[in-house]
Amino acid sequence: MRTLLPVRFVCSTFIFCLVCLAFTVAAQQIQPGASPQAGTVSGQGYVSQDSVAENNETSENIRLGAGDLLDVSVYNVPELATKTRVGSNGDVYLPLVDYVHVAGLTLDEAQEVIEKRLTDGGFVNSPHVTIFVNEYASQNATILGEVLKPGQYTVLGQPRLFDIISTAGGFSERAARRVTITHRVPDDKPVNLQLARNVNDDPAKNVEIRAGDTIVVQRADVVYVVGDVGRPSGFLMDSDSLTVLKAIALAGGANRTAKLSEAKIIRKTPQGMQETRVELNKMLRAKVSDFPMQAEDILFVPTNGGKIAVGHVAQAALQAATAVSVIALVP
Repeated sequence: MRTLLPVRFVCSTFIFCLVCLAFTVAAQQIQPGASPQAGTVSGQGYVSQDSVAENNETSENIRLGAGDLLDVSVYNVPELATKTRVGSNGDVYLPLVDYVHVAGLTLDEAQEVIEKRLTDGGFVNSPHVTIFVNEYASQNATILGEVLKPGQYTVLGQPRLFDIISTAGGFSERAARRVTITHRVPDDKPVNLQLARNVNDDPAKNVEIRAGDTIVVQRADVVYVVGDVGRPSGFLMDSDSLTVLKAIALAGGANRTAKLSEAKIIRKTPQGMQETRVELNKMLRAKVSDFPMQAEDILFVPTNGGKIAVGHVAQAALQAATAVSVIALVP
């Protein structure tokens, strides 16, 4: 007499088989190399590591350097295939031929040197060597500071500054448009650039980036406007052109209850906090000249009738400045 399997067991087995079939189909649909990885930057913009083979084809003039990770193979001699990294002295270690100096050579030149060593040593007759670069560690440029993804990026071809910034995620909210580029060669002077708010408006600043360059995107300076104004805030400065009246305008103007004649600028100095009286009432009537503010200045506009103890203005202004949000200036 046959024993019938429980209905629950049969159903569970059927569901399990369906799940396995679904995973099998999904796995067959996934293409190799589909997962996102860190990328490189070429003269054409962003290139993912899935295009490393293309990079090898388009970088014939790029020379090998310390840290590069190489796949070296000899046609029809699989025993000599090896993965090796260029040492700090520029050498790679290869089976049979020992150490070979490849730093400063192009791929074609390095292949020819290894082929000659194999031939001269009597190891392989008429060898055909192929070098594939897995990692261009010697072709890195570094971007630091106010970008979304600071770090090292491989540069191939003739990439430009805006390519690197774009690959690094673009500017952060606190970024100034001041960029410093330091080259690997010690004798080269750093390059300081003041970019336009819309970088495409000034293509001349889109300079070429070379391997070994370090790019630093500076943080924008901040000035604060607090007290009896429409929108007490901190404002990012892209240049030194922010004046007292501009700052007041950005803050929504002074309120009707503001005591304009008693406004002050609180400024940090090596000797401590310094208070400078600003006669806003006369400045608004063009009876006294407007003047520029400096980084970290606090423009404090008191309330008419409000009383602050002598010597405590700076403290009150600092407390107010720490409570406001910082706003980027967008023309």
